[in-house]
Amino acid sequence: MLIVMKPGATTGEIEKVLEVIESLGFRGHSMPGETRTAIGVTGNRGSVDPTNFENLPGVAETIRVTQPYKLILRDARPERSVVKVGNATIGGSELAIIAGPCAIETRTQLTTVAREVAASGAKFLRGGAYKPRTSPYAFQGLGEEGLKMLADVREETGLNIVTEAMDEHGVDAVEKYGDCIQIGARNMQNYSLLRYVGKTRKPVLLKRGLSATLEEFLLAAEYVMSEGNYDVILCERGIRTFANHARNTMDLSVVPAVHRMTHLPIIVDPSHATGHNYMVAPLARAGVAVGADGLIIEVHPRPAEALCDGAQALTLAQYRDLVEQLNAIREVTVEATRGTTLYAESFAR
Repeated sequence: MLIVMKPGATTGEIEKVLEVIESLGFRGHSMPGETRTAIGVTGNRGSVDPTNFENLPGVAETIRVTQPYKLILRDARPERSVVKVGNATIGGSELAIIAGPCAIETRTQLTTVAREVAASGAKFLRGGAYKPRTSPYAFQGLGEEGLKMLADVREETGLNIVTEAMDEHGVDAVEKYGDCIQIGARNMQNYSLLRYVGKTRKPVLLKRGLSATLEEFLLAAEYVMSEGNYDVILCERGIRTFANHARNTMDLSVVPAVHRMTHLPIIVDPSHATGHNYMVAPLARAGVAVGADGLIIEVHPRPAEALCDGAQALTLAQYRDLVEQLNAIREVTVEATRGTTLYAESFAR
């Protein structure tokens, strides 16, 4: 159930609704919007009697939720969420670019890339300290030492750190050193980990699983939000199909689908989706064109020498050129969207 408060409902009125929800043995999730606050009710095994809330001060209406998810829906928040990550945001009018090496290898490598990312105008640095690898003998990352390097580079460049956690220990470490906790594709349905990260207060970047449907993807986000962390960013990184010309198949159709169904921002990862350097730029441009809120891109000073996923990493020069293209496409799409909205409004009148 969703309880929609009236515009201008007071803090006291909202807290009273939350108290009633708790007294019934359920959990309330207050989600403020631009013009109203919606309160999601979770923990109920059956339907909730709306008469418990309809006459409370400040309540506008109650809405029964028939979908398996409650907190991610546009009913809960009609406007799109803007997630604050460090000193920047993801989901607003500005295109969010998260760039950096797949894995942190050395301080020199990380610093070189970070300076280029900052010079490009991007506000987010990615870099793996913990690396889930298919082979147990492949490079697994530098662990906490890599996180310390990321924190040091943040001090120099001002970039906000996005990095992956693979288990509860990793979540605690990333929460200490980073700005956004990434949950990788292999852990998208690790429900105990999703609940654990939902108890943190750092934003969560949730990648789509290797074979996950849209519903499974959204329910993974619901797991995080059901524990009280509403700062979730979705990431399309390609799914496994019969195609063998690319590492995965990037499902760009999921971007407008997510925007239609949910209020959450969604970014795309053309690096992991394709697995090939020459495919990254075209798929990145396409991601912006379909309305993605941002991109996460792998960059390396010398991709041929990379310890992890060098085949899909852009060189510094390639990254620099791509950012210019992406910003130009973003301007066009924003203007097109504004024009469509104005036309619709004039037609309605």
